[in-house]
Amino acid sequence: MRDTKESRLLLVLLIAVAFALITVDIRGGENSPVDGARQAAAAVFGPIENGVSGAVNPVGDAVSAVRDSGERHDRLAALEKENAALKAKLGSDDRNRSRLDQLNRMLKLAGQGQYGIKGAQVIAIGAAQGFSWTITIDAGANDGIKRDMTVLNADGLVGRVTTVGPDSSTVLLANDPDFTVGTRMEGSDELGFASGQGDRPLRVQLLNGKAEVKKGDRLVTFGSQGDKPFVPGVPVGVVSRVDPSGGDLTRTIYVTPYVGFTKLDVVGVVVQGPKKDPRDEVLPPKPKPTPTPTVTVTVTPSADANATDGPDAQSSGDAQPTDDQLP
Repeated sequence: MRDTKESRLLLVLLIAVAFALITVDIRGGENSPVDGARQAAAAVFGPIENGVSGAVNPVGDAVSAVRDSGERHDRLAALEKENAALKAKLGSDDRNRSRLDQLNRMLKLAGQGQYGIKGAQVIAIGAAQGFSWTITIDAGANDGIKRDMTVLNADGLVGRVTTVGPDSSTVLLANDPDFTVGTRMEGSDELGFASGQGDRPLRVQLLNGKAEVKKGDRLVTFGSQGDKPFVPGVPVGVVSRVDPSGGDLTRTIYVTPYVGFTKLDVVGVVVQGPKKDPRDEVLPPKPKPTPTPTVTVTVTPSADANATDGPDAQSSGDAQPTDDQLP
């Protein structure tokens, strides 16, 4: 349509009619006279609008997804980071709980023996200074550690300090072949010397060749003069084998140590010895013996035996003569 005077007049007229219809529709409310026309228009143009919306909405959703993907990726990365941190914290808590348990048990042992100890953590393990079995702990001269101090943990004797640095020390383990400690037998007080054999049980030479020893007997440290290098009463181990006595001046036994030397973590260095020998007070409670089940067998007569023993049973002895057979 060309832009003429008539077309402009028609446009103004249509606008005026539209405003008039809008005014009538608003004033009419629910009873609007144009409501029927509006419903008819909705019936005609509704399907077309829905089709256009169905075609356009996926495009809009795709645009929104692209716009939000960056935020979702950042959120996912943050959640993964939080999850990793939580797992690390849980693992750390497990280790801390284990160390706290070891520390509590070690403090209980030190309290029973009246040992003054300095707690330390194992930071290295391996050969050092020509020794085969050693560990390095994170405590040294600045912590009051000196050479030839007893080292223990929650289970018993670990070893002795051999060298001391400002902030670390080397400990010779009790299972090293160059390690020797005086021992005393629980109850009998038999004395001996225990030597390390690596991953095998400790070898103990008892001073009394006729000493009465049996499997399951327990040993503690005898102690040294001035409590160096060993304080008395520290649990050493349990007798696992006894060599037959051959009339020698000494007797050899083998002892399984209480301490697991391949899984050391928290240890304590005895910086002050006990005022008196604790004797056997530091040893763990003896395990309760497992009851041996007994079997009772009851013998009951069988049915066949009752039948043969009854009054109607036939005698297997010689037959007695009847009255007709008597002379």
